[in-house]
Amino acid sequence: MKKILITCAILLFTFTINAQNKISGTVTDQNNVPLYGASVFMPEMNKGTATDENGRYELTNLPSGKFKIQFSFIGYSNVIESIELNNSSLTLNISLIFSIIGTEEIVITGGYNSTQHENAVKIETLKLNFKDIKPSPNFMEILTKIPGVDMISKGSGISKPVIRGLSMNDILVLNNGVRFENYQYSSHHPLGIDEFGIEDVEVIKGPASLLYGSDAIGGVINFIKEKPAPVGTIVGDYNLQLFSNTLGMTNNLGVKGASRHIFGGLRFGQKTNADFLQGGGEFVPNSRFNEYSLKTNGGYTGKVGTFKLFYDYNTQKLGLVEDEAIEAITDRGRENKIWYQQLKTHLLSAQNKLYLGKYKIDFNAAYQNTELIHFGEIDFYEIQMMLKTFTYETRLHLPSGENSEYIVGFQGMNQTNTNLYERETQLLPDATTDNYSVFGLLQHTFFKKLKLQTGIRYDNKAITTQAIGLPETTAYRPAIDKSYNSVSGSLGATYNVTEELLFRANVAAAYRTPNLAELTSNGQHETRYELGDNNLIPEKSYEMDLSLHYHKANFTIDAAGFYNLINNYIFISPTGDTTDSGLGVFKYMQTNSSLIGGEAGAHFHPQAINWLHFEAAYTTVLGKQTNGEYLPFVPANKVKLEFRVDRKKLLIFNNPYFSINSATAFDQNHAAPDESTTDGYTLIDLSVGGNLKLKNQLVFIGISAGNVLDKKYTDHLSTLKEVNLLNPGRNISLTLKVPFAIKSDPK
Repeated sequence: MKKILITCAILLFTFTINAQNKISGTVTDQNNVPLYGASVFMPEMNKGTATDENGRYELTNLPSGKFKIQFSFIGYSNVIESIELNNSSLTLNISLIFSIIGTEEIVITGGYNSTQHENAVKIETLKLNFKDIKPSPNFMEILTKIPGVDMISKGSGISKPVIRGLSMNDILVLNNGVRFENYQYSSHHPLGIDEFGIEDVEVIKGPASLLYGSDAIGGVINFIKEKPAPVGTIVGDYNLQLFSNTLGMTNNLGVKGASRHIFGGLRFGQKTNADFLQGGGEFVPNSRFNEYSLKTNGGYTGKVGTFKLFYDYNTQKLGLVEDEAIEAITDRGRENKIWYQQLKTHLLSAQNKLYLGKYKIDFNAAYQNTELIHFGEIDFYEIQMMLKTFTYETRLHLPSGENSEYIVGFQGMNQTNTNLYERETQLLPDATTDNYSVFGLLQHTFFKKLKLQTGIRYDNKAITTQAIGLPETTAYRPAIDKSYNSVSGSLGATYNVTEELLFRANVAAAYRTPNLAELTSNGQHETRYELGDNNLIPEKSYEMDLSLHYHKANFTIDAAGFYNLINNYIFISPTGDTTDSGLGVFKYMQTNSSLIGGEAGAHFHPQAINWLHFEAAYTTVLGKQTNGEYLPFVPANKVKLEFRVDRKKLLIFNNPYFSINSATAFDQNHAAPDESTTDGYTLIDLSVGGNLKLKNQLVFIGISAGNVLDKKYTDHLSTLKEVNLLNPGRNISLTLKVPFAIKSDPK
């Protein structure tokens, strides 16, 4: 054993000494004019810099191996280069072409660093910059800009993502690649992640069990952390948002810095919102919410590898819009006193990569715990439970050529749910869940045009619970001991007909095991009585996706279609019975089902008027059971339009913009048995803003008006329908962002 350790240490030292890699060069525009402040970033290394006044950049202390490097600058097309370093200095001069239309990005959610066009799985990205997103007190609403993504909401503070008609435990949420576990199973629970400190959001639309296991049957949403500061700098930003509809205020302050090897950052956030106003002006009692967050990170990057440590803390107090609260609350306010839920989540994660010649090893681990409390009357604890989750994985990137990637990996999860202090209601039993899996991923390019990607995965999952109550009582829940095994996989391809035209196809098999609520429920949850079924079996999904992408200098077209066959689809449905107290009885059931639909979009700006933009997107999905009944929480068909003006300079503003957005939802007449049909509606939003330079300080100012006409409407996915309340009305928002530098690059 001692000899093995000495040998490993010598090998590690050898790699450290020999890898003397450097990349340098210049970044210019198409007229060979240097671009000052262009971003040069290597995602896999988590390392980047910015060009100086001469357009020059330099990155040193890099390991040997294959990497992708991205060059970007506002108003120009991204350039993504694949490079191979082998104890050498590489000169890479880049010319960026002026283009306001967004171009492809490097994405990481597909299992390895690749561009969007290289991945057989369709991955959408959304940049979280104030200029391009709709300001809202509801973070999930921001994500609905992505075609095919919708939200189930219970007011401004509580919302859940929906992807192509699937939601809750059929969608896997990742916090910077870490499986996020905070009682995601219920439509009455929040997302639990705020937008600050997030660089962008990557969304896989469709089954992704190959990479992520159970709960990724409908797709994945990955919230990617912000990039570190450029090497040699300490920078920060202060953000303020004000919302008229909720009398809301958001404050957020972040600072980050990086040297040649060390990087780190710290960010604080606070949100406070009063009861929101429906269309027409009436307030919704107890829709108030308050939130605090702390995010910090640090790490090391060098020739041996990259080592990152993250800690996130989030606490939320969210009013519950229920009959009892509506009757009790007669005055609008923001303080949570009665009928609310409180969630406190800690997440500590370590993400590391070692470079060992032609091999790369990822070894990641995370621990998180969420405490969930439901309060009834003042200081009365109805529910109090704790979910603790430990996740870990190792991925080995095997030696591969210029046109290939080979990855094998192992993942595990150990989780416990514990009821605390013997509160009145035990929503879920004390339980332990263990999951272990192995997988392999292969990608190869043929003829420089056809790229194939395939993989296979095996999972083993065990769930054990403790009994609740006594056998002779109606609320008795027996102990269960379940074990599930599953094989999943996918086969996909991308084909570049030309540089402008790309076709993509993918076939995937995925699965989802029943969760604790579905197996064990037996009691009141919110406004109904829910019954589980411990005989439920895993869902099995088989989906085919087809899509195309076409782009020119001044326009892009995207279209995608899918068919998702789900055997043993699990859902909750009314039984027609009621309890002695009059509550409707709902039971978890399963049946074979299918979803079919797609998205189409176009982005155009005239070459002669390149500051003018027009975007359009259409989404449709239909979900049905084999008996002909419709599935719950399937969104209405929608059309979204955007007319936008972007200028480089106008009066005292830099990069000013103005936009008009409309969103039209069609009538949703395909309601599930426990739903009602919903009328269509059209909403209009306006936004204006830009950068203002005050002496040496740059300030971003934006003003937006959502639902300008104060439309009275109900979205089909709003759970406020249960209490006959409408969605939010007009909202005027003010956004202020103040970036600052504490230390600049000495160059």
